[in-house]
Amino acid sequence: MPETTMSISGKRLWAGRFVSGLAALFLLVDGGMKLFKPPVVVESTLQLGYPESAIVGIGIILLACTILYLIPRSAILGAVLLTGYLGGAVATHVRVKGPWFNILFPVIFGCLVWGGLYLRDRRLQIVLAKDGNRF
Repeated sequence: MPETTMSISGKRLWAGRFVSGLAALFLLVDGGMKLFKPPVVVESTLQLGYPESAIVGIGIILLACTILYLIPRSAILGAVLLTGYLGGAVATHVRVKGPWFNILFPVIFGCLVWGGLYLRDRRLQIVLAKDGNRF
């Protein structure tokens, strides 16, 4: 049986879906909030040094990356793009000398994105394993 068609245990698959779902839910809500631009989003974006005109574009990018992440065939691409987005969030908070929590929060979400994907996607497990038969 080819390595890419080997199945993942049910518990591992559901754990991956759960972790991925939690991360994706937060990112979808965050992206949606950027589309509607409530005052708290506008205020925090301005404090980070971005113009109000950038908020909707940032939200669209976040939603697109998250949707790609949720589609099994494009999940790895979505995770890579979300990593870039979250890296930008880290860089932004470092630039404005934000508190440590604000700097580490996107890093933690990146770990959730990749951890959930690792648990639910056999292709990623094979790429990261020295021996694809270990799982």
